[in-house]
Order: sequence, then structure tokens, then C-alpha cells
Amino acid sequence: MIDALLLPIALLYFLVSAILFTFGLNFLYLTWRAWRENRIPQPTPPDPAEWPYVTVQLPIYNEMYVAKRVIEAAVMLDYPADRLQIQVTDDSTDETREIVRREVARWQAQGVNINHLHRTDRSGYKAGALQAAMPQATGEFIAIFDADFVPPPDFLRRALPHFLDELGDLANRPTEAKEKVAFVQARWGHLNRDYSWLTYLQSLAIDGHFMVEQFARSRAGFWFNFNGTAGVWRRAAMEDAGGWTADTLTEDLDLSYRAYLRGWHG
Repeated sequence: MIDALLLPIALLYFLVSAILFTFGLNFLYLTWRAWRENRIPQPTPPDPAEWPYVTVQLPIYNEMYVAKRVIEAAVMLDYPADRLQIQVTDDSTDETREIVRREVARWQAQGVNINHLHRTDRSGYKAGALQAAMPQATGEFIAIFDADFVPPPDFLRRALPHFLDELGDLANRPTEAKEKVAFVQARWGHLNRDYSWLTYLQSLAIDGHFMVEQFARSRAGFWFNFNGTAGVWRRAAMEDAGGWTADTLTEDLDLSYRAYLRGWHG
């Protein structure tokens, strides 16, 4: 009986070993590629002749301790006020809803273009909330920040120039759609990196993903995915790819795949 099990166990062992070996080689290659690409200076893209309309979406669900902070950070973004819209897509069922309502009302009273979109039906969860807000979005570009993120004031002014095409504009001309960038993904920072050894180790893992894997893939022209937050999507690319869907648990990866299959890139 034991002898009969040895062959399938050995085959399984070698299969798993081969997969892990391939994964290791891939990461080693990306590490080398990141090191090489980092030595090549990249020019800073110029500002567009005219800043486009942008919608900032803040998906929130029962996050009372950080909801106010992310709303304030979005309001403080350094961007032309007449071209910036903020949507708080709030599915909260606890006191977060009231916190968001008060904050949105406070900033609306000061003339900020901000809206509170609350759903009682959480169908699709985060993807459902983002997609439900799209008909009311006015932006040509959609920036997304989860509740625990704090975008710096210059985020949009630094991210949007990377959408510049070879003609030097940000227009969504369908005839050139296949030649344009679908999304810009920013590297995540850490507010609590030095809080404990656990948070420090977690920050190292995330830094490795962004500073090695995502950086190398982007510079080399390889496929890489949107990470769900701290990034900007071109609306035309989102719509061309079918928008947000709740068919998978990783809606960001799913939309990235569909955009790439339609000829877009990040």
C-alpha cells in the first residue's frame, strides 16, 4: 500500500517544487530588472495644456475611525475646483454613515463638489458601490482611494501627466484608444510602519511588491495590475473593458485583465 502511494506523492512533490522554482526564478528576474531599470533616469512628464475633469471615489464601509480623514485628504487635493468631483460611496451600516453625512454636508457648505452616495443594498460590495456611482460621475478620469488611505495634495497633479499620449494631450479619442494608458497605479506608503515589528514586516512585504514587482513590470512594458486603490483610471478604458463587476473577489485584478485584453495598458 505504501509503495503504491510513493509514485503519486513523488510526482506531486516534484510538481510543487517546479512551481516554486519557477516562481523564484520569476522574482529573481524581476529583482534584477528593477535594479537595472532604477539606474536609468526617467524624465518627468509635462503637465497637460488643460487639466481634465476628475472624479475621486472613496469607497467606505463601516470605517468610522478613518472616514473623516480620507474625506479631508480628498478635499485638500491640489486641483482646479471646477474640474474636481468627490464621491463618497458609502455602504456603511453603523455610525460611519452619520460621520460621512456630516463631513460631506460640512464641505458642501464650503462650496466643495462632494456627494454622499449611500446604498442599503450592498450587492457587489466594493465593486458594486463603485459601479453604481459611475452614472453620476462627471470625470474623464476616476481616482480611487480606500478609507485607510491619505493621498498627498499633489497626487492628481503627479499622476495625471502619465496619461499623456504621444500627441501630448489627455483626450479620450476612440480612434487612439489602443495606444493609451488605462490606469496609473501609485506606490503605497505606510503611516504606521514603525508602530511595531509586525507593521514593519508588513510594510517590507508591500514595498517589495511595489518597488520590485510592479516597478519592474511597468518599466519593462510587461503586464501588471491595478491594486484597487491609490490609482487613477481613464474612464474610457473602464467602460471599454466593461466596468466594475462583482464576479470575482479581486475586482481590481479582474478589471485590469479585461482592460489588457481590450488592448489597453497600465
